[in-house]
Amino acid sequence: MRSAVLIAALGVILLSGCGINIKSADLFMLTRTGQGQTLTMLVNDGGTIRCNGGHTRPLSSALLLQARDLASALDKDVKAHTKFPPKANTVFSYKVALQDGTLSFADTSAARHKELAEAELFAVQAAARACGIAA
Repeated sequence: MRSAVLIAALGVILLSGCGINIKSADLFMLTRTGQGQTLTMLVNDGGTIRCNGGHTRPLSSALLLQARDLASALDKDVKAHTKFPPKANTVFSYKVALQDGTLSFADTSAARHKELAEAELFAVQAAARACGIAA
């Protein structure tokens, strides 16, 4: 009995020392191009964001929840192969890469599809709050 407890304790010590690091999945990568500097954000389900290839930064709970909802909503459009052609007065173009594919749209498409407006808003808010970038 004593040896079984010792073996179990040793197993726990060995496992904790192995540095098991379980990573959360990425929700999406959002890229905005157009006037000014290109903005790229990699949003992770663990509550982090990487902006323009920089260091990983924490994402607030509110922005993380917004990102999760956004990923779910946009994934439906990806699966449906929804197209959003740009119009002549486009200022910014967006590309959102999700697990099931990529969705491209222009800022002018947001008037017809609320999820796209939410993606634009997320980009502005996350850039300012999490990345420290004026967008």
